[in-house]
Amino acid sequence: MKDLIFIRHGATAGNLERRYIGRTDEPLCPKGIKQVMRLKERGLSADFVFSSPMRRALETAKLLFPKNEPAVFYGFRETDFGIFEGKTADELSGSTEYRAWVESGCLSTIPGGESIESLKKRCVKAFDEALNSVTDGETAAFVVHGGVIMAILEARAVPKRNFYAYHIKNGEYIRGTYKDGTIYLG
Repeated sequence: MKDLIFIRHGATAGNLERRYIGRTDEPLCPKGIKQVMRLKERGLSADFVFSSPMRRALETAKLLFPKNEPAVFYGFRETDFGIFEGKTADELSGSTEYRAWVESGCLSTIPGGESIESLKKRCVKAFDEALNSVTDGETAAFVVHGGVIMAILEARAVPKRNFYAYHIKNGEYIRGTYKDGTIYLG
């Protein structure tokens, strides 16, 4: 069995403004750094640290695990929000494309971006690749984005839930164990 820790990066200025921040490479903001430092007080440790290539995830990983060099997986990037990138729901409220996306349950392809289905496939593939270097009895930390965590857990975790039910806030984490293709939360 492998121990897993899924950590959502600390907040960025765009997160605090409730903007769609996917491919924008923002650093942690002061509040995000405080979130990560509070999380660090919990004494998390890992044999392996895997990260998104985005600055906010790498900064979080380095603050939490200063002795581990994070292995970067491009498959752990956040959703490509296309024409919605950097905007808030209020700013997009008059957009027919945005309304159509919301009416689809946010599951259709984002104009100029990607669909949740392509996000899920990309993230699960990266997760499987990362776990190949982890052996039973070791702990792997995944310092990534909210959408990445939701995609992996929807695909592999029990109890089974829908994608959005696995949402966690910035600077929070979920623990689990992995055995035979299943993530057991708890």
